[in-house]
Amino acid sequence: MGDTSLRISVIGLGKLGSPMIAVFASKGYHVIGLDVNKEFVDALERGEAPVSEPQLQELIIQYKANIEVTICYEKAISETDMTMIIVPTPSDPNTGFFSNDYVLSAIKAIGEVIKSCNKYHQVVVTSTVMPGSMDGIIRDTLESSSGRKVGCQDNEIGLAYNPEFIALGQVIRDMLNPDFILIGESDKHIGDALEALYLKTAAKRPLPFHRMNFVNVEITEISINTYVTTKITYANMLSELCENLPGADADIVSAAVGSDSRVGNKYLKGALAYGGPCFPRDNRAFAALAKSVFANALLAEATDQLNNYQIERLLRICGQIAEFSFGDVPQIKLKVGILGLSYKPDTPVVECSVACALANKLICNFDVFAYDSLAMPSASQMCDKRVQMRRILVAGGAGFIGSHLACRLLEDGHDVICDD
Repeated sequence: MGDTSLRISVIGLGKLGSPMIAVFASKGYHVIGLDVNKEFVDALERGEAPVSEPQLQELIIQYKANIEVTICYEKAISETDMTMIIVPTPSDPNTGFFSNDYVLSAIKAIGEVIKSCNKYHQVVVTSTVMPGSMDGIIRDTLESSSGRKVGCQDNEIGLAYNPEFIALGQVIRDMLNPDFILIGESDKHIGDALEALYLKTAAKRPLPFHRMNFVNVEITEISINTYVTTKITYANMLSELCENLPGADADIVSAAVGSDSRVGNKYLKGALAYGGPCFPRDNRAFAALAKSVFANALLAEATDQLNNYQIERLLRICGQIAEFSFGDVPQIKLKVGILGLSYKPDTPVVECSVACALANKLICNFDVFAYDSLAMPSASQMCDKRVQMRRILVAGGAGFIGSHLACRLLEDGHDVICDD
């Protein structure tokens, strides 16, 4: 396995941090995880995954000997060589920018421990931050709290920005099999250390590394997601066009379009609007950043507008199906079932969930029943109280939205609803 003597601490044990410590532990590294949420720490101490993610529980059980957890910065920093920060950077609803508050809080606490330690330490920010943050307020806060300068000399500090490109529901798979590694580095020493780390943890060979200054990495991170949202929105636009042209099939057309090497098939399939904790906010942040420096980002703004339109489009389709199937029967309130409430499969996350947004719109004209194997608790907080959370049964009087299972049941002659 090679040298795994590097000792790593991870600040933030949520939906990305917990998989990160499990992946590093599985490759032989000793990892100390820290979180201010004691419930996360207590769960990991018991050998339990604090968040729902495929493979996470198995890795924690198998490699528990390599994992320590704490709420104490003194222990996490003084007993390790490299610290990864993976805390939330929530979006400001007014500006569209990401907030650095949690990152700066962690940086300040890390710096205060480093100040009392007579050793070199490497600090790696993985949380998404706005361009200009790393070489500005983050560097300044680390230097002022530690009393040292960022650099590669003895008793100084290495600073890097190393965002992850992962998808919830497949975080561990993505961490073990990244397409590439993006590193913004204060100096060559910390960049080399991160490169060596990923060469031991990632399976892909050759593994592309893109090492550059901080601002280039910051722009690259949000630019990738902004491009992906544009592609998703284009596919949905194409899908609606095909729906309105007799004989046209969006799946056939998009498969042919994607076979062109200049386009590619990834994300080129008509479906729901994009949602979740990354795509919508990164797209807004890109547009806000462009506006702040007097650049034009009309494409990003149009992408957001078209994405929001998809919910209205779905509502229209539901109304058309109801009218076609049952006619104008105002005395009967039709039942609609929604199978899947999270923003994507295999995750309980409902942030910017299209399914929840759709349920809240449908409730005005339908009785809405909903089910999700992972997201019921969080979805119940997001959905209108009139949306009824149910188990799944085959019964009479409704149809499902968004389920291959439902399609098979309907093809077999069943009506499908969600019920107790």
